[in-house]
Formats: sequence, C-alpha cells, structure tokens
Amino acid sequence: LWTLKPPNRIFHGHPRLLASDVYSQYESIRRGEQKIPKYFNFASDVLDKWSEIEKAGKRPSNPAFWWINGKGKEVKWSFEELGFLSRKVANVLTKVCGLQKGDRIVVILPRVPEWWLVNVACMRAGIVLIPGTSQLSAKDILYRLQASKAACIITDDTLAPAVDAIASECQFLKTKVIVSEGSREGWLNFTDMYKNQSADHSCVKTRIQDSMCIFFTSGTTGSPKMAEHSQGSLGFRPLLSERYWLDLTPSDTIWNTSDTGWILASVASVLDPWVFGSCVFIHKLPQIESAAILNTLCKYPIDALVGVPTMFRMLVQNDLSSYKFMKLKHCMSGGEPLNPEVMEQWKSNTGLDIHEVYGQTETGIICSVFKGMKIKPGAMGKAAPLFDVQIVDKSANVLPPGQQGEIAVRTKPIRPLGLFSEYVDNPKKTAESERGDFYVTGDRGTMDEDGYFQFIGRDDDIIISSGYRIGPFEVESALIEHPAVAETAVVSSPDPLRGEVVKAFVILSPTFSSSDLESLARDLQEHVKKTTAPYKYPRKVEFVQELPKTVTGKIKRNELRNKEWGR
Repeated sequence: LWTLKPPNRIFHGHPRLLASDVYSQYESIRRGEQKIPKYFNFASDVLDKWSEIEKAGKRPSNPAFWWINGKGKEVKWSFEELGFLSRKVANVLTKVCGLQKGDRIVVILPRVPEWWLVNVACMRAGIVLIPGTSQLSAKDILYRLQASKAACIITDDTLAPAVDAIASECQFLKTKVIVSEGSREGWLNFTDMYKNQSADHSCVKTRIQDSMCIFFTSGTTGSPKMAEHSQGSLGFRPLLSERYWLDLTPSDTIWNTSDTGWILASVASVLDPWVFGSCVFIHKLPQIESAAILNTLCKYPIDALVGVPTMFRMLVQNDLSSYKFMKLKHCMSGGEPLNPEVMEQWKSNTGLDIHEVYGQTETGIICSVFKGMKIKPGAMGKAAPLFDVQIVDKSANVLPPGQQGEIAVRTKPIRPLGLFSEYVDNPKKTAESERGDFYVTGDRGTMDEDGYFQFIGRDDDIIISSGYRIGPFEVESALIEHPAVAETAVVSSPDPLRGEVVKAFVILSPTFSSSDLESLARDLQEHVKKTTAPYKYPRKVEFVQELPKTVTGKIKRNELRNKEWGR
C-alpha cells in the first residue's frame, strides 16, 4: 500500500547546518527582531521544505518516518513520500468525506502509519484534528463526539462497534471511516478511498491563530476539557524553542513511546522532530512491554528515547546489564514526575541520564532539563524559551525561591505563543485558568535559586495533616526506593485527630508478593521516616493489584481520594 519508488538522493552537507536551513529564518522572530507571521502551515512551511532539501541531495538518507510492528513488517517514508501520501489522504478527507477547512475530525487509532498520514493531511486541508487513545470506551467516545461536534471519526476494527453503539446520539457526526482490511456496513474504508485518490492537492492557507488541534485533557481532576491549540501554539512553536530540549539533527532518529491520544505524541512524534528533519521511529507496541522496548533499542539505531515515567519504572526492573543499546544517547521522560530512584537505577545500569520535561495539554513543554544542563534529582529543569514560568500565590504574587506555590506562566503583557487558545465552549474554565498576569497550571511546586523547578503535586492532591502541607510525589519517591514497591500512589485520608493523614496505595514487586503484609507496611513506614521528613510518612498503607489511571497513564489520585473520603 505504501510502496513508492525510492528517491535518488546523494547527501552532502553537515546535518546540524541543514536543520538550520529550515528554522534559521525564524531566529529573528525568537530574538524579537521580527513579528510572527500572519500565516503558517506546518505541512507547507516545514515538511515540504524538507522535501525540497531532500530532493536537492542535502539531507541524509535516513527516512523521515520509520514504523515497525515487531513481527517483521516495517514502513519507511522519506519527506518526499510523506508529502505524496498525505496529499492523497487530504483528498480523501475533503473530496470523499466532504470535510472543509475548520471542520473537526476525531481520530482514534493505535500506533499505525495511517495516524501520521491523517495528521499531516489535516494540516494540508485545515481540518481540526482531535486525537483519542484506543483505550477509550463507548461512553468516552460519545462524550468526545458530542462535546467536539466532530463531523467525522476515523478508527479501526477494535473500536468500530463502540462507535456504532453511540453514533445515533451524535447529531453532528456525518462520516465514519474505518482503517481495516475488511469492510463494515455504514463505514467508508480508508484503504479503498486512499488507493483511488490522486496526490494533486494544494495546501490551504491557514492563519497563525487558526485552530489546528483540540486535545481532551487527562481528566485527573474531573471531566476532560477541550484544550484548543492553534497553528501558532502547536505548529509554529517548535521552530522557536524545541531545539533546546530535543537538540536533534537530520541524521538522528527519535522514538517516542507515548500513546497517540495525547499531546506528547503530537509534539515528540510529529512536530518537533520534523522541524529538525529527523527520523520519527515508531513501534506499534499494543501495550508497553519492557522486553520489547529494550530489544528494540538494541536492534535499531535510535538516538533519542521519550517515554512516560511508568515505562522507565518498568524498564529498571529488568537486568539492564544484559542489553547493549545500538545508538541511544538521549532519554527524556514526561507526563508526570519521575522518581529520583528510577533515574539513578537507569543511570547506573546504562550510563545515560533521564532528562525530565514538564508541561500540560494546555501548554506543551514549558520546563525541561536541556542537554548539557546539570541534572538535579527530583527537579524538572528550567523554563523553556518563550515561557516566563514563575511560582505564584493565590493572589498571583510571584514567590521567592524555595517557597511553595502554584506553577504559572506569565501571559501579560504578551501571551506566549505556545499556550493554548481556550477551553472550547467553556469560557468559565478558560477564565478560571487566568489569575492576574498569569495562566495557572493547577500544579504546585517550588523554584530554587538556580531556576530549577520541582513538582509537588496537583493543587487538589496536596495533603494537609496537622497543619503540614505534604505533596504526594515526595512520599511516593521515598516509597519507590524500597525494593518491595513496584508502584505507588499517595492521597489524603480522613482522620479525626489530624483532619487528614497520608495514605499509600502500594503495588508490590513480584519477589515480595508472599510477604507478611502487616510487617511489610510497618517496614515501609519506617523507610519513609528515614528517607524524608518523618511527618510525611504514610500512616495508612493499603496493598493493591492495580492503580486507577487515565487513558494517558497518569495516576487518578482523585479517584483514590474520593474513595477514601467516601468510606
């Protein structure tokens, strides 16, 4: 289906200088010497530029996109091929599905090549992409289709029955497209439509403020909200800032294991690597399996790895000394804080640091431990370019270093380019996210004298016990250092004397599954007392088989907390 005649390319030139051919023209904007352009489209202004560089023989021969399924099948595209294929898909969306510029499309696909083609095709046609994870239930899909008023949905055989069960309740849904080798009644087949389309398509002209994507938030504190990102905040932003956290070249290959349903997939598997002309590597990975990940790193020339903390926690439970990575030199973790103990284990066994990045659906990446920066265990780095990040109090006053408050991004007098536009159809929540001159994240943290930020917890997650304010992450980090703890979540629990106390939900490591739980609970409590301030130790410990998580893998502490307070 994807086979094309390989382009005839002879590479000459230095990779890092080539990358600057694309983003150097925007350096004057970053320095404030030139205004942001009125019009921008990532497909025509970035991807097609790399295609031209490629045709001129000025890019290495590595692919722009490299996909494997772990069973011997692989797909490789150059930028030229990506352009050809995505233009065909753009014609599918506009000519067959009847979508127009500004229409919304929900795309729920696993890590398959079609997901990347639809992404780029939406850019070319000006269609607003709304990604969703394949773990969504029929109820989740109904909520997203109704809230977004999407005109089209693209999914696969796995979720098609769930869509059919609720489609009649979605008045704006006009077209259903299935990515499948077979047919399904009431659905258009993606492959059949694609084969019959030409690649003659002209990229639409989009304004910098035009809507590009809508992401549903993780829902860690309530129902997911629709955070809208523009061509500027999502597509143009990496041209000004993202070389600082990735620092890739056209010769590099990056593998981001994130699910396709959340913003890090768009950032680290589409936009930011392709700004550098780098190769995006994807393993289908039906689920995160540590052996599959480690073996892939040994077999393929992957330079940079991006994953969620859960992945790294799983990886360090293996005998890492038996794996020899082919080319890996840069590791990044994002989505929630990574415990220092895990970072130390990874470093001691692989010789590689894990660089933390911090951001939200609403902000993209606003803090990072950039290459070359000193790594401070427990710290998530410094503010990224474009963002003035501060710690503020309830009155939006900037707090001094070392003082705990809310992580916030300055929006006045100039709103930073990378920030979301609004919560769609929710002006109240949009207004509530602004406080004084800042957008407030809802996350609590501190900043030290060197400008490094440390995450304490969601504002709702903070535990106040006998007047002490306790962040769940610091207790979880202490617990995870104990060999008995595979994973843990800490929340508040009601207490008649102290108001609330720290409670830990613990998943045991396999080697401790037959331990005496009462004795082990006491051991864990003593361990925390010795590792951090004694008042933070969990007065209650409950051993569980699993922890509730969002579809993006974040622990749903609010669900555990509600359970505790509802007893």
